[in-house]
Amino acid sequence: MALRCYVADDHPAIVDSVARFLAGEEDIEVGGTSRNGTDALARIEELSPDVAVVDVQMPGIGGIELARRLSADEVGTGVILYTGYGDRALVVDAIDAGAAGFVLKESPLSDLLRAVRLVAEGRTYVDPVLAGVLASPEATSRIPGITKREQEVLRLLADGMRNEQVAETLSISPLTVRTHIEKAMAKLEADTRTQAVANALRMSLIE
Repeated sequence: MALRCYVADDHPAIVDSVARFLAGEEDIEVGGTSRNGTDALARIEELSPDVAVVDVQMPGIGGIELARRLSADEVGTGVILYTGYGDRALVVDAIDAGAAGFVLKESPLSDLLRAVRLVAEGRTYVDPVLAGVLASPEATSRIPGITKREQEVLRLLADGMRNEQVAETLSISPLTVRTHIEKAMAKLEADTRTQAVANALRMSLIE
């Protein structure tokens, strides 16, 4: 079954190129496009696509508000914010609004494609370019007991890796990875690994 996607951006060239690129993948079906947030919200609530790629700034309502409303309405659509702005405050606002992905427009479309597939699986994706923006030297002092290894595991999870891939990257066992995730979830008061990643990003714990 094809992954259903919706694209919203107020720039015609961008919405057309992104929709055409995604539709070119055999496993992705683009169910529609919009050039303003108000129309996008109505159409997404109607169609309930797996993923919505939306611009942060659009006429009507912006992408962050759109993500917040979809999250509140429990539509079940994973929202990816697609934007030319990468400041930390914007990323934190997006996470707080319930967005599952954040991709910069300057990144290759292959990165957006990866984000779409990961978010469709219920996972989180944050553009690698934003790693430095989200990092904070004093972050570890905010959550006593959070370890460097737990931060490394969460960072790799944010990159979309599975437990086995994290284990291979860090040269540890999958069981150890799972233990680190469980401990981080407890410290971050998260019910799921995705929520743990979101909380870590919000608190600037991920380097």
